[in-house]
Amino acid sequence: MTDLHLAPGGKFARPADWPWSWIVIAAIPLGLLLFDRAQLHPTLTFAAGAFGNTLPFILFAVLAVAYLKASGTESLLARAFEGREVRMILLAALLGGLSPFCSCEVIPFIAAMLAVGAPLSAVMAFWLASPLMDPAMFAITAGTLGTGFAVAKTLAAVSIGLLGGFTVRTFAASPVFADPLKQRPARHGCCSSTPFGGAPVWQFWRDTARRKTFGDTARDNALFLGKWLLLAYLIEALMLHYTPADWVASILGGDGLRPILLGAVVGAPAYLNGYAAVPMVDALLTQGMSNGAAMSFVIAGGISCIPAAVAVWALVKPRVFAAYLGIAMTGAVLAGLVWNMIA
Repeated sequence: MTDLHLAPGGKFARPADWPWSWIVIAAIPLGLLLFDRAQLHPTLTFAAGAFGNTLPFILFAVLAVAYLKASGTESLLARAFEGREVRMILLAALLGGLSPFCSCEVIPFIAAMLAVGAPLSAVMAFWLASPLMDPAMFAITAGTLGTGFAVAKTLAAVSIGLLGGFTVRTFAASPVFADPLKQRPARHGCCSSTPFGGAPVWQFWRDTARRKTFGDTARDNALFLGKWLLLAYLIEALMLHYTPADWVASILGGDGLRPILLGAVVGAPAYLNGYAAVPMVDALLTQGMSNGAAMSFVIAGGISCIPAAVAVWALVKPRVFAAYLGIAMTGAVLAGLVWNMIA
């Protein structure tokens, strides 16, 4: 049995390398067993039931992303950065809101595009839209919060990408966006391959390497989604039981701008992960969070979460990074206001 505290070679692993998500998953029932045994069974039952209800969406998401990776569909994204600038912005926002990239894959992809002269406006559009939605995220969101919320978030992702792209294009000559890149962009990350290369191969199963990519991607995503969603449903059960509904309703409920602004402000520090945030929002909505605050929460949190923000910070100077965050917060509040009116 593997010792979780040992790194390869017998050395003690750093705390940063520990599997914290699995540790917390194990710690929650253990804590309930020790301190509130009566709540242990309801919590586990709730988490298991919620996970079972979401399982069809998890399977669809896993297979869809594996197919996109194995077929090389990511290569189509390169075309978003060719041609006229306005066209580039439109395609970058659209493809960013639908792409299956993880945050670390964005770094080498964007670095390559900037290196060959792609305008910052198109890059910003892709940056803002990319962390908010992908095929797996859409499936999980639709399964938990409803198809309407998932579609609205997708439209918000593309719209915020357009907002960022055209804002940068308008003020491209300003001191904020002049000479935007750091001298030596970071290119490290958790992904071992470049995001695109060559034309897509739709019948990927004819190629051994692509079949292996399909299997590896499906396995990795199944573990990733399963881990985060199981943790999220355990946290949701705890929130529903221990967080006073009146308190949530008083802070993040009601109409108007205040709960939407607070949702955006709270979204950044409270955001665990794009997938884990979905059940968290479901719990908050049950306890009285307004629809607009829920939308601003997931938008602001998705763009400002550490993986997405690091992808930007690694490549651009602080003033451009500040503009990225400012556009994100503005877009989150606008998305919350619109969703609050139509939901």
